[in-house]
Amino acid sequence: MNATTLYGLCGSLLIGIGMYGLIVNPQPLRKILSFNLIGSGVFLLFGVVARRGAALGMGGDPVPQALVITGIVVAFSATALAVALLLRLQEASGSATLSSPESTNPPEA
Repeated sequence: MNATTLYGLCGSLLIGIGMYGLIVNPQPLRKILSFNLIGSGVFLLFGVVARRGAALGMGGDPVPQALVITGIVVAFSATALAVALLLRLQEASGSATLSSPESTNPPEA
């Protein structure tokens, strides 16, 4: 097993753990973190694909590197926006969940 295969498996593992967290966790902050984990796995896989192309003698292509760096910056900005919106939701409603008011109070018979 070479380093490229190991990085590819780690990227796939990050995507799998992120998908599990996105599906299982109901808290919005954990969903944001899980989505970031998926993005990190995709960035790692994209870097592995670019490295395999360079290892085959095609030369180092700067385009995948630029796309990954740009993606990291955009992901950081989107995360900051999502956390700010979550804080604003918590400030306005007193709770950081997205459940409706009807589901928290069961109807009385």
